[in-house]
Amino acid sequence: MEIRKLNFKKNSVRALGDKTLQQALHYTTERFTSARERAKREFGELDNLREKAREIKRRTIENLDDYLEILEENVCKAGGKVYWAEDAKGAVDTVLDIARKNRVKLVVKSKSMATEEIELNRAIEGEGIDVVETDLGEYIIQLANERPSHIIAPAIHKTKDEIARLFSEKLKIPYYKEPELLVGAIRERLRATFLRADMGVTGVNFAVAETGTIIIVENEGNARFVTTVPRVHVAIMGIEKVIPSFKDAAVFLSILARSATGQKMSSYVSFITGPRRNGEIDGPEQFHLIIMDNGRTRVLGSEETRETLYCIRCGACLNACPVYRKAGGHSYGWVYSGPIGAILTPQLIGMDRALELPFASTLCGACREVCPVKINIPKILIGLRRRAVENGFHKNVKEHLAMRIWRFVVSHTGVYDILTSLLYVLQHPFKSDGKLRSLPLFSQWTRYRDLPVLKIPFRKRWKRLTVNRGPRG
Repeated sequence: MEIRKLNFKKNSVRALGDKTLQQALHYTTERFTSARERAKREFGELDNLREKAREIKRRTIENLDDYLEILEENVCKAGGKVYWAEDAKGAVDTVLDIARKNRVKLVVKSKSMATEEIELNRAIEGEGIDVVETDLGEYIIQLANERPSHIIAPAIHKTKDEIARLFSEKLKIPYYKEPELLVGAIRERLRATFLRADMGVTGVNFAVAETGTIIIVENEGNARFVTTVPRVHVAIMGIEKVIPSFKDAAVFLSILARSATGQKMSSYVSFITGPRRNGEIDGPEQFHLIIMDNGRTRVLGSEETRETLYCIRCGACLNACPVYRKAGGHSYGWVYSGPIGAILTPQLIGMDRALELPFASTLCGACREVCPVKINIPKILIGLRRRAVENGFHKNVKEHLAMRIWRFVVSHTGVYDILTSLLYVLQHPFKSDGKLRSLPLFSQWTRYRDLPVLKIPFRKRWKRLTVNRGPRG
């Protein structure tokens, strides 16, 4: 798939100026963060389970080829078919081939970051086949022809009125102000779509190697329709989604919902092992599992960045990240946003296209604190920054000069004292309510951020304290 060079700076400046977006980001991320904190207080074992989950992921990723072979064997034993896709094109071509062989006219989909990654909808529509997203947020995004702005809540950037207008214009339904009426109308439309669909396409939250079972978690129930009503079910997963056993699955199911939305458990958890068996009334006639690489083996090959593949796509790092909470998901320019996007995207599509993303972080560490598998995102970001510099991608002359000047200043005590005293005096014309406003050369910073005033230099304060206290007895 052709991916253009991303432009985080330009996109984020636009996002910072969008008051509606800022309100939506603040409301949603605060709600998710509060819910997670509440779940953590109520469930004392969360930190212990995070350690267990990390260890399971570490062991699995280090023996990934073995577990994937076991998974393939058991899916086939259960009556399913397994396909290996080296890249996005391979995955897309496999889906289209299955659709052609089964004369598919309508595809229904559940929410899946993997299918977003390979732009599956566009490819299916290019074949003249109708495709409908059934997750409400993804349905909104599909009608608006946009990318998701959050892993869990893909349409958080849109207001209720914007959504109502979108549905009215695209679907020719009444403009409903009440969310209940709007959701009810969409639910009726989607129910009819499920009944006509020939193929259902889903992602995979976890794939259990020992049984060949895929696990899908959701809150709306649409994925369960997608996997049971159409005669063909195609599931697409990255190679990192495999886990060894059902015992391991219990750990991840306990932490996923709590980390994502603060729930004890997602409303619907589906365990799917192969197609429908004789005597069963629900389920597809065919089950196809596509196991996709698409750059992941490159991540796997680096000890420095390998733990990126531990991610279970809960979205907790987005909610905690001060950069995401101001810039929003679309600023990242591709499918994955927030801290996980900042480390995953450059590794999947190349540093030359996603150069700015590893630098789109304050390195505050909030992402690592909330990650259910304790991915050391700040460390990986620093490693990617180093790669960018070493490979000549990052050439910021102003930043380089500023760092050299700063190194000189802090290395010479006299220069440091003079400069801090001078800055303390020069800041007075720009002070307002305890903040510095409209600083020359720093207008982009102060336009969107609070910059506190400089205090009296520490050395001077220390001298005053020493004089006032007098000699110690």
